[in-house]
Amino acid sequence: MGRAFEYRKAAKLKRWGTMSRVFPKLGKIITMAAKEGGPDPDMNPKLRTAILNAKAQNMPKDNIEAAIKRATGKDAADIKEIAYEAKGPYGTLMYIECATDNPTRTVANVKAILVRNSGELLTSGSLDFMFDRKAVFEFDKDENMDLEELELELIDYGLEDIEEDKIPQENGEDKEIIRVYGEYKSFGELSKALEERGIEIKKAQLQRIPNSPLELSEEQMDEVSILIDKLEDDDDVQVVYTNLA
Repeated sequence: MGRAFEYRKAAKLKRWGTMSRVFPKLGKIITMAAKEGGPDPDMNPKLRTAILNAKAQNMPKDNIEAAIKRATGKDAADIKEIAYEAKGPYGTLMYIECATDNPTRTVANVKAILVRNSGELLTSGSLDFMFDRKAVFEFDKDENMDLEELELELIDYGLEDIEEDKIPQENGEDKEIIRVYGEYKSFGELSKALEERGIEIKKAQLQRIPNSPLELSEEQMDEVSILIDKLEDDDDVQVVYTNLA
């Protein structure tokens, strides 16, 4: 979605971390993973990934452990993952992934935000052919790493593509990273293969990648970004995927 967007996103995540707003969102994902596959991250790849992503956002160890304990407690909330499909301004398409213990509240909030910002909720399944779901991993670039060799080694584990990228930092410098894309069903295998090669994964997700990325003007992007920000400010919304280039 562009360098300016990445910088704004990084700044927002830092602000969220300072305000401890992002931690409850991460905690929900950890709790759901622990409830689904058990509290031991060594035996639960989904939990291990959730913890990894939480650490990447500087979530304190105590918060992570508390989120795991909530999954096994007597009063553990029944948190569910729900994805809503929507249309925003200028032909923007959105997958809004949520984690909630009250779907009625969540859909009402999401719908209200969309309506107030020139968007609308779509029927489930409307965007099935507009996005591909991929396993995506990010890690820091190592000058000693042979990317061609790594690509050949990972093909048998579901690798589809590998690319280098630069992420703008607040100090004005760029951070060089490697991004690996794989088949949706190969998430676990790819994750394990990277770990076995001593690669420290900084981010791991099942992302929705648009088939036909949409180009917008800077002015149009600003308006759409306001809608995305308002959606992601909702406590139940985990992430918003769009078809923006």
